[in-house]
Amino acid sequence: VVRCCKQYGNFIDNVRLFTKGGCGGMGYPRLGGEGGKGGDVWVVAHKKMTLKQLKAKYPQKRFVAGVGANSRVSALKGSKGKDCEIPVPVGISVTDENGRIIGELIKEKDRILVAEGGLGGKLITNFLPLKGQKRVIHLDLKVIADVGLVGFPNAGKSSLLSRVSHAKPMIADYAFTTLKPELGKIMYNDFKQISVADLPGLIEGAHMNKGMGHKFLKHLERTRQLLFVVDISGFQLSSQTQYRSAFETIMLLTKELELYKEELQTKPALLAINKMDLPDAKVKFCELMEQLQNPEDFLHLFEKSMIPEKTMEFQHIIPISAVTGEGIEELKNCVRKSLDEHNSQENNAYHKKQLLDLQTSKFMSYSRLPSKHAITASRKDVI
Repeated sequence: VVRCCKQYGNFIDNVRLFTKGGCGGMGYPRLGGEGGKGGDVWVVAHKKMTLKQLKAKYPQKRFVAGVGANSRVSALKGSKGKDCEIPVPVGISVTDENGRIIGELIKEKDRILVAEGGLGGKLITNFLPLKGQKRVIHLDLKVIADVGLVGFPNAGKSSLLSRVSHAKPMIADYAFTTLKPELGKIMYNDFKQISVADLPGLIEGAHMNKGMGHKFLKHLERTRQLLFVVDISGFQLSSQTQYRSAFETIMLLTKELELYKEELQTKPALLAINKMDLPDAKVKFCELMEQLQNPEDFLHLFEKSMIPEKTMEFQHIIPISAVTGEGIEELKNCVRKSLDEHNSQENNAYHKKQLLDLQTSKFMSYSRLPSKHAITASRKDVI
């Protein structure tokens, strides 16, 4: 366990920082001069930045903006203090000390003001400068990817990622090989790229932060669709834990997502049934398909606490073998098709909203007639 924690520590996904806006500059009472405003502290997203690099570059984790210039005879209005920019990776959620969200950085060059500089000395402040805002902030990284792989340890997620992309995750035959998120890209012949995130494996009770719990689940929030990867022969974490069939595994994974955050179940989902190269895999696959088509007929086999409120609806179910390559091309095509359909739906919804907003604004402009017209109309109705 100590070895795992040490290795996982190489990947940093949250950092606590102290930030302080610059103090304003002194005013000039005799000539009514205003001091410059203190600099502001901004958090700015950069594609090639990591929280590990941030921590290494700024070990003090302290960011203070520049002081505003004093007002003087040669420059009655003092210049603003220098802003301080904190470079962070894309996919950062910024919260204050009380856990309130300040903002999120979704794409390159997104920026959030986290500590404002103080006003310079002027008449309303009796020409005395004000101090800058002090704020302790938390940077929480949630991986942004098109597809997030969901599965228990040893389902073959790392092997699958290495098959579909150029990523080279560590692969071994023991649980928790993946200790940090791994990102890969599926490349298509028309140069389309789809990013895939292989995340630390779930275990039962992950929603309660068991195992890697929330460290895993929070990263799923920023993926556009989920790809469940399930071992056709089932799953058993250790000799002390219960064996789960492929069907039970799917139900348990669904339950863990539901208990952590119900919105995760609304994401488009695909199901890859892995290790189809094993003996009896085809027979087990036929049994699983029957169970998935009529899940209510088999729920009596489960403890009540294991049954999700809503079973997952998979857009595609693809039998694969990450070892032999069976079904990999079909899986890549299904991922592409599902994402394209989702993009199309999002675009249609966006255009419908724009049209509705336009119609609403036109209706509002017609209804705002001058009051004298409204009075005349009402008199005519009475006559």
